Amino acid sequence: MISHYVLFLQLLFIPLALSLNHQPNCDLSTPAQGSTLKIFHIDSPCSPFKPKTPLSWEARVLQMLAEDQARLRYLSSLIAGKSNVPVASGRQILQTPTYIVQAMIGTPAQPLLVAMDTSSDFAWFPCTGCIGCPSSTAFSPAKSTTFKNVSCNSAQCKQVPNPTCGGSACAYNLTYGSSSLAGNLSQDTLRLAADPIPAFAFGCVRKVSGGGTVPPLQGLLGLGRGPLSLLSQSQPLYKSTFSYCLPSFRSLNFSGSLRLGPTAQPIRLKFTPLLRNPRRSSLYYVNLVGIRVGPKVVDLPPGALAFNPTTGAGTIIDSGTVFTRLVKPVYEAVRDEFRRRVKPRSAVVTSLGGFDTCYMTAIVAPTVTFMFAGVNMTLPEENMLIHSTAGSNTCLAMAAAPENVNSVVNVIANMQQQNHRVLVDVPNSRLGLAPARCS
Repeated sequence: MISHYVLFLQLLFIPLALSLNHQPNCDLSTPAQGSTLKIFHIDSPCSPFKPKTPLSWEARVLQMLAEDQARLRYLSSLIAGKSNVPVASGRQILQTPTYIVQAMIGTPAQPLLVAMDTSSDFAWFPCTGCIGCPSSTAFSPAKSTTFKNVSCNSAQCKQVPNPTCGGSACAYNLTYGSSSLAGNLSQDTLRLAADPIPAFAFGCVRKVSGGGTVPPLQGLLGLGRGPLSLLSQSQPLYKSTFSYCLPSFRSLNFSGSLRLGPTAQPIRLKFTPLLRNPRRSSLYYVNLVGIRVGPKVVDLPPGALAFNPTTGAGTIIDSGTVFTRLVKPVYEAVRDEFRRRVKPRSAVVTSLGGFDTCYMTAIVAPTVTFMFAGVNMTLPEENMLIHSTAGSNTCLAMAAAPENVNSVVNVIANMQQQNHRVLVDVPNSRLGLAPARCS
């Protein structure tokens, strides 16, 4: 996503909760237990990145839709094997998930609030003295006794994008549309919850240039499957297994969780196979076999949901996209069945930006169920509908994949995942799902 951290949907819920004297619990100082980190939403009352000037509901929705368009272009560039990430309308660069965890870097440990992204392979943090970095909060290598730069002849140097070796340190340069992110590949101790991960390799960002700035402000933690991702570097500790539960957008507390490793994972999950696309093996593809609206399994064109590793077609689970996008023929079939089942039948359909199924009156909506091989995911209303602050507008919170990019990928996004436990078990090539209250 693209903006100084995504300005997110508070709608009527946060003001209402605060009016009932429910004060947010923003304490992150509680000693960590085991391998579980707290997750909070980037625009929650606890977030230091929430917008200072509130936007109207309509303005927020339109902004989020624009940001999701850019995110989808980014995901499409990954599938196509491109190194450039497009930017939207000269705004900040992409790849900003909306959920944040606390990481501790160095010795002694320095805290950073970093974005978690299931579709990224590389961790990076802004370092002190960074030219063009938009935040004054940065990691200071000089204050860490365990910091070191990775040498040019290291095998890890070959795994970073566009490595260069003008000196002894391995330098890299990432191009994101009109923005360039340059730095050194470095190592230091990364602490997540109670777990130290020594000699963790990450990008120490030294310079940002071009037409945009770099979100997230305090860094990014990649949860993909690439060689420099957290999963790969912590494999002996976490066995390439993790789960997360994303709190509702209206949650006031640090109530979500990122649970690392196979220990203490929930057992009441149902599983669907993880599929692998060799063109972009880090993305978490799953086998979506059907979609049900109310009691009816929607009629879809033959092969509309098929996984194709050659083209990248199929369905991915992504923590950084806000609203689920379905390829056009799938979305239109789901949308039309949804409209047919909305009560009252006389409710007039309107649109708002990229949302084409909105209502100006109160409605009773049918359920929507994603049918994966082996498990169904039925969406509660808060995962499926967005409401204006005054309650006068209600929209189906899904849209068609944009046609001006590689539009073959269905993306199950974070609004639809909230209050579900999602388990990624790479060794057993499976993804687990179960409803869970984490708000």
